[in-house]
Amino acid sequence: MHTDQIIVFATLALVLALFVWGRWRYDLVALFALLVVSIAGLVPAGEVFSGFGHPAVITVAAVLILSRGLFNSGLVDYIVRLMSRAGDNPVTQMAVLVVSITICSGFMNNIGALALFMPVAIRMARKNSISPSLYLMPLAFASLLGGLMTQIGTPPNIIISLYRLETAAAEPFRMFDFTPVGAGVALAGVLFILLIGWRLLPQRKGQLSSEELFEIDDYITEIRVPEKSALTGKRMRDLEEATDGDITVVSHERNGQKYPAPSRHRTFMAGDALTVRAGTEDLQQLLDTTGLELADSGKIGEEALSSDEITVMEATITRGSMLEGRTAKGLNLRSRYGVNLIGLSRQGGRLRSSPDSIRLRVGDVLLLQGPTGILQEVLPELGLLPLVERGLRVGQPPRIILGVAIFVAALILAATGVLPIQIAFTAAALVMVLAGFLSVREIYESIDWPVIVLLGAMIPVSGALETTGGAALVAEGILDISGSAAPWVTLTVILVGTMFLSDLVNNAAAAVLMAPIAISIAGGMGASADPFLMSVAVGASCAFLTPIGHQSNTLVMGPGGYRFGDYWRMGLPLEIIIVLVGIPLIMLVWPLW
Repeated sequence: MHTDQIIVFATLALVLALFVWGRWRYDLVALFALLVVSIAGLVPAGEVFSGFGHPAVITVAAVLILSRGLFNSGLVDYIVRLMSRAGDNPVTQMAVLVVSITICSGFMNNIGALALFMPVAIRMARKNSISPSLYLMPLAFASLLGGLMTQIGTPPNIIISLYRLETAAAEPFRMFDFTPVGAGVALAGVLFILLIGWRLLPQRKGQLSSEELFEIDDYITEIRVPEKSALTGKRMRDLEEATDGDITVVSHERNGQKYPAPSRHRTFMAGDALTVRAGTEDLQQLLDTTGLELADSGKIGEEALSSDEITVMEATITRGSMLEGRTAKGLNLRSRYGVNLIGLSRQGGRLRSSPDSIRLRVGDVLLLQGPTGILQEVLPELGLLPLVERGLRVGQPPRIILGVAIFVAALILAATGVLPIQIAFTAAALVMVLAGFLSVREIYESIDWPVIVLLGAMIPVSGALETTGGAALVAEGILDISGSAAPWVTLTVILVGTMFLSDLVNNAAAAVLMAPIAISIAGGMGASADPFLMSVAVGASCAFLTPIGHQSNTLVMGPGGYRFGDYWRMGLPLEIIIVLVGIPLIMLVWPLW
């Protein structure tokens, strides 16, 4: 092993450790790796940022834009509305949910599909008075299985397709080249989930029901302004700043008229009733300092906190959210965004202390109050996913038809090879914008920029792994271990190794790192690279053992009340089934010689 290889392997080992640690965002870690290999001279200066112009990066961005355009056309909302009419039997409902999201994820971003189906699943669970944990992990796993079926279903498939062109000296995989293996694996996975898998899940309490979330008497209290109070004529902000505690006025009542989420500049008078969010100690300090009085009121519910203009909404924190690792107080949610944080749930349990000072985590479920229009704009900006069933925007049939026509045209052009996939889908995305399906702002909102940066940075790093001979060195080690074993054993090593890596790091990163190793192994065996690349594609998209391997798994952790160790209960047998089904299918469809 020479110096260049030592630098590459040391860099990759550090990168993997940082990915697993999770303290730094994976796009920043990828940029760090790119700078290390470029400064070490392993990537020519003129090619350091070439990855950002790579066809795989462009294609991933175009697919994300097209997914948003399809959503805006009303097609997916229409499917969700039809699907939500499933019967009252939980198993039937789960089957409809799982099958529907599997199909949708084959043609649109799987995280976007999960974001649409999660609120429906939670509503179904609450209607049946059962835990959402019964539905949410199967839903997340099905979204990953669906991505296996087409070239655009998941970023690893796009990456593997174009690696075939660049490093295996063959035409890139086309749109439905992934379908025979991907659909077979997805079918086996879905059948396992519906027949056996969901029974292996622990019966977590999961996210609190709407009624339980509004049992907030322990931190929402009604107080009254007595006659001749020194605070008469003062503003709401004066009351909130009267002590050092976390105090938020969430509703103001005067002469029987309620004003939820009042402006901080609104004044109050003697006799007014104020609903405040505060911990026990902070509330007592407020009463002692201001002379305000507790009101003799009953249970405070949603009706006291919302109105025609003010909404109370549940939302979960997604990976990459600006809230992650910070406090609501530090972000000044009230003053900067006009939004009140009035409740916080973590892994199915309601936190009873004042939520403003709690450091937030991915998967936390927030109870937010604010003007309806502002909340709709603020949620994407903050990186929050709403957990209530939003008003579904069912487009008029001509809009749905036009949106589907644009998407299908791109599929046909890419599938038949008339246009390269990156050109076909970029053109379709542009047509979507010109046809009014997306605004310019939505174009940039729909792109998962951390993934784009990750790909753009890791592609040159992967190239360095190959050009320094590092990939060939790993391939030789795997071939030495497998020795004279049957070829399917080596394929299994590649598939299982990629699965394990994908359980710890982003699936796109797993595909980028494993693809050159797979090609080197194929070259060492004198075999076709296709079955090895397909093994990487399947393995990279099957991250079922941990909540950190894929954002779909992370998104359901809080609302489902899952713990880190819950994922392997259904995920481990599912991955075993995928290996048992996937290896024979790969060898049948993509012969070694």
